[in-house]
Amino acid sequence: MARLRMGEGVLRRKPIEQIEETESGGGLQRSLGLWQLTAIGVGGIIGAGIFTLAGTVANGTAGPAVLVSFLIAGVASAAAALSYAEFAGLIPKAGSAYTYGYAVLGELVGWFIGWDLLLEYTAIVAVVAIGISGYFSFLVGEMGADLPNWMLGAPGTGDGHRVDLFAAVLCLLIAYLLTLGIRNAARFEMVVVVLKVLVVLLVIAVGVFHIDTSNYNPFFPYGVGGAFTGAATVFFAVFGYDAMSTAAEESKDAQRHMPKAIIYSLIISMVLYVAACLVLTGMQNYKGIDPESGFSTAFKSVGLGSLADVIAVGAIIGILTVMFTFMLGVTRVWFSMSRDGLLPKWFAKTHPTRHVPTRVTWIVGVASAVIAGFLPIGEAAELTNIGILLAFVVVCAAVIVLRYRQPELPRTFRTPWMPFVPALGIVFSIWLITFLQWQTWVRFAVWFLVGLVIYFAYSYRKSELARR
Repeated sequence: MARLRMGEGVLRRKPIEQIEETESGGGLQRSLGLWQLTAIGVGGIIGAGIFTLAGTVANGTAGPAVLVSFLIAGVASAAAALSYAEFAGLIPKAGSAYTYGYAVLGELVGWFIGWDLLLEYTAIVAVVAIGISGYFSFLVGEMGADLPNWMLGAPGTGDGHRVDLFAAVLCLLIAYLLTLGIRNAARFEMVVVVLKVLVVLLVIAVGVFHIDTSNYNPFFPYGVGGAFTGAATVFFAVFGYDAMSTAAEESKDAQRHMPKAIIYSLIISMVLYVAACLVLTGMQNYKGIDPESGFSTAFKSVGLGSLADVIAVGAIIGILTVMFTFMLGVTRVWFSMSRDGLLPKWFAKTHPTRHVPTRVTWIVGVASAVIAGFLPIGEAAELTNIGILLAFVVVCAAVIVLRYRQPELPRTFRTPWMPFVPALGIVFSIWLITFLQWQTWVRFAVWFLVGLVIYFAYSYRKSELARR
């Protein structure tokens, strides 16, 4: 009987019809419109993927086929995006995949997705900060300044490197921005996203006239497998919309606007990604592309040094929006888990006037600063992908289950070609997971076991559903 009760407990679900607008622990302020949400989504997708990871993957994993890497990742991401869009219109609550998994597949699944996203989103913030730091170092070198080596990178990334100081400080600055309130933070995000898109369009418009088609040969220097390995690495660059969906409770009309914002942001971003990858690998041979500041060095190689500086500045400004989106995402997931009782309620307290979870924001800011300061970008990037891919599997599976379990629920957006599209998302996500290195699995397993201990020691007994 005890085993039966335990089984029922870990499978208990939050009834969708009874999910309240606000719960104990304080509420969030609804102030985001459609285009602000879309800007947050574009801000989360476009950034390190173009300005940093495109060069990293082209140089050492896929060559010119980095374009194929982005397309593969984009197809998998699109299948999941349509599933997210259905849930975003159906369950307009903070928490994204955590909330969807909790409501459909049960508490234990919801817990692990939430626990997973805490690590993954925090690591993404760190990866992006490291990417910005690479462009910052490029700019400093162009100006003739000579900074001490100890502050220019994580240990083992260069002679004398001890800490990536600029990346760590940047994490703390983004945390501060988010504590000012969602309305002010969203205004900043909108302005910076517009500037970022203009920089990417400038890169494409100018770079297309300096393409040497011989640089595309060979197109698959590392084989087709290299393109798939590259897809697993760049995958986190095409799913910023899922972090944006964590802000559903801060949307003025989440049921109508969230599905549109998810789809709009992915379409805009993929068009820009494809064009930018063609320009990058066409301007410079993949062997000569700088892994950290690819576009700046590519433009410098064709005699456009002044434009390279503009791109570096644009990259620094633009990648800030990715940090903003994912730090927003992790704090809202943490807030939701704490409000549901799976983590201590102390974390769910919001600022009395700004209506943002300042406590978890500062904790995430410090944690991401530590990762950014002391881990190389490659290790931090792979750390992010396995968890996000698993979250995609859960969301795609959940949308299928719920469509057949409760077909009568009012849905403002319905995933097309059910169940083929979400099933495709599941298959692609699992496939990409197999390309990740064993060290990533080890780190994930350790985090998983820690989460298991915390769930049964604390969350199982303390959750709001257990109390009821």
